[in-house]
Amino acid sequence: PSDAQRICKLTASLFAGNALSSPQPFLPDLPSGLAFDLPLAIEKVLGSFVQSVACQGAWIALRRGESLHIQAEWNDPKSKGVTLLIESNAILRRVNRSLSHVTVTRGQPNWDNLPHGTMKSGTNIWACLPLVIGQRLIGVVALWRQKEFTPNEWGQLHELAMRVSPSIEVVVTFSEMAAHLRRLGLLNDFVLTVSSAQNLDQIARRMFGLLARAFNTELITLFLRSSDGRVLRDYRLMDGKMTVMSVSLAGHTIQPYLSEGRVRRISDTHTEEFTATHKEARSALVVPLKYRGSSIGVLSIESPVTEAFNQYDEHLMVVITSHLAGLIEYTRLREEAEGRARSLSLIHEVVQQVIGLTDKAEVAQITADLLAQYFKYELAMILFTDEGAKFSIQGIGGTFADPVKRALRNEDFIKPDGITGYVVRTGESMLVNDTAREALYRPIRNWEAGSEICVALKDGESVLGIIDVESRTNNAFTHNDLIAVEALAGILLSVVSNANQYQKLQDTVRQLRSTEGELKARMEAQRSAEIRLVQAAKLAAVGEMAAGIAHELNNPLTTVTGFSEIVLQELPSESTHRQELEMVLREARRASDVVRRLLDFSRQGERVRTNADLNEIVNDVIALTRHLIQTNNVQLQLRLDEKLSWVSIDRDQMKQVLLNLIHNALHAMPAGGELIVSTCAAEREDRRWVCMSVQDSGLGIAPVDQQRIFEPFFTTKGDSGGTGLGLSVTYGIVTDHGGMIEVSSELHAGSTFTVWLPI
Repeated sequence: PSDAQRICKLTASLFAGNALSSPQPFLPDLPSGLAFDLPLAIEKVLGSFVQSVACQGAWIALRRGESLHIQAEWNDPKSKGVTLLIESNAILRRVNRSLSHVTVTRGQPNWDNLPHGTMKSGTNIWACLPLVIGQRLIGVVALWRQKEFTPNEWGQLHELAMRVSPSIEVVVTFSEMAAHLRRLGLLNDFVLTVSSAQNLDQIARRMFGLLARAFNTELITLFLRSSDGRVLRDYRLMDGKMTVMSVSLAGHTIQPYLSEGRVRRISDTHTEEFTATHKEARSALVVPLKYRGSSIGVLSIESPVTEAFNQYDEHLMVVITSHLAGLIEYTRLREEAEGRARSLSLIHEVVQQVIGLTDKAEVAQITADLLAQYFKYELAMILFTDEGAKFSIQGIGGTFADPVKRALRNEDFIKPDGITGYVVRTGESMLVNDTAREALYRPIRNWEAGSEICVALKDGESVLGIIDVESRTNNAFTHNDLIAVEALAGILLSVVSNANQYQKLQDTVRQLRSTEGELKARMEAQRSAEIRLVQAAKLAAVGEMAAGIAHELNNPLTTVTGFSEIVLQELPSESTHRQELEMVLREARRASDVVRRLLDFSRQGERVRTNADLNEIVNDVIALTRHLIQTNNVQLQLRLDEKLSWVSIDRDQMKQVLLNLIHNALHAMPAGGELIVSTCAAEREDRRWVCMSVQDSGLGIAPVDQQRIFEPFFTTKGDSGGTGLGLSVTYGIVTDHGGMIEVSSELHAGSTFTVWLPI
């Protein structure tokens, strides 16, 4: 039989020979579906301890880093959710180091230092049992009661702790992997559904649907800043339907988040300083949408329950909003360009009708009628100043023109303390989409507008007239409407003041053509963005597959490793089976290392970016690998730019990039050679960069392979080893830093990998 078969038979025989013959204590029933419900599973495990021995109260805590988190309790409701620092408590520190149980009796010095527990007046003894996998503490169980535990009870508790520990490890792993897969699924759904949206409303609607299902809340709001920074577009869910409104950015509660551009996770809105968008919100996750370093909006997800969001949700939303920001910006630019093109085309039609006219009143009336007709405005008015600098209505159009005309017979339209008075006084345009909230709005008798645009006709610093457009409904106008009216105001003033309209018209045509070219360029940029999003979807799918493979392998490997360690501890050193069992443990650990690399590829780690000297990182990595370089008969040259600018990077991730490149270079030089590591500053595409190059004199890379070397699981090492993940991880780290990685190689002439990082 093969070595693998002999090892399996040996392991099975050892387990059979060491099987416990004592009666089985009560064990919780953990069906397969329960593995994804961590709280319920832990409650069932704690129930098994409580049923095994009589006690007054109990809790179970699982380890997370250097702390223990109480996950379930019995007869101690105040303890659930409490976090205990291991090194800050002498009892927990002792359990962690000895991996054996600890008991404390009333009256002993440590009685007042007990970890959290609601003691009864008759409680006399407190016990803490470790939950151990191999030599690793994964949690503890605490029980307390009036009398000492008997030896038989201790035996039951120890055996139960030993038996449930692997189950707890499996449940925790399942729970973490399920959460990770859900996050990957949300990212994949985002790429597949949101990226195919055709306009901003569709993007918001699809995005809200995904987030509502993922976070079980409809308290979602998307704020988008207009291109001029004056107006805020507010998208939100109201009674299951999406509503959109435009509000002024000045003084808005979301303005600080736009300015700061940082993520905020609020666990409890009642205890933390935060102004919620929805009154029923108890927790929130606020993520800025950044495009090319600037905040273009904010996504706010709120929940009616406290602590609804964790750090993994935060990391996921940062990734999603980074893609969402680019998609929104390209879509918005396209819509604005298309809208401006349509508006300019309609303005061109208006100008064609009035060009050549010499009567100011006739120009104003025709313009007002055409403005209301083409743009579907309910009311459009044009006012000019006379020789006495007094404003009068020269043209009025729209479906409500007649009743407004009658109302204005007895009152002036220009009100000094109103919107029109402000525009005349300052020459600044105003867009109001909710007149009820605008202090400057003054209604006209028999007419009350919901939205209004007022634009000045300016000649230098002088205001010669205004164009005023109104609608009965709120949110009737967009920023494009304001731009269109402003454009018309300039042309209209030119028609009235200058007979040489031909040149002005030619300028408008050129502007239309320029807008068309800009639209085409932006549409091409959008297509490029969609290609990148599809590539992101592929990488997400590969990551999901890698996580699934790692999950399937990790559970049996954990069992093999754990039980092999236990059997080795109990096996006499002179046993004939010891050497073969050690082989089992080594091979299991090697397989676990492969699983770890798969998980490293699939999971998202926490980023820690600081300004760092790339030369210092190079020297650190060279210090680690110098011996390896020398033993491979490779000559090392360092060519570092001493005046290199610092860059914002994750130091550990960048060390990993350089380590991967050096290891690949050494592998390409099996007979020795020359390795050159260099840094320099460079300019490219009007930006400043810092470059790091790794050059070898090895075998080189075939042209057909150069197109695939950054793909996950692709390797040129053949049977000599390699998982095909090194360069994929390297590529992901560099692109996540906003950089690029390039390769130049010829067969039998060596390769050069160059990393570009933006300053």
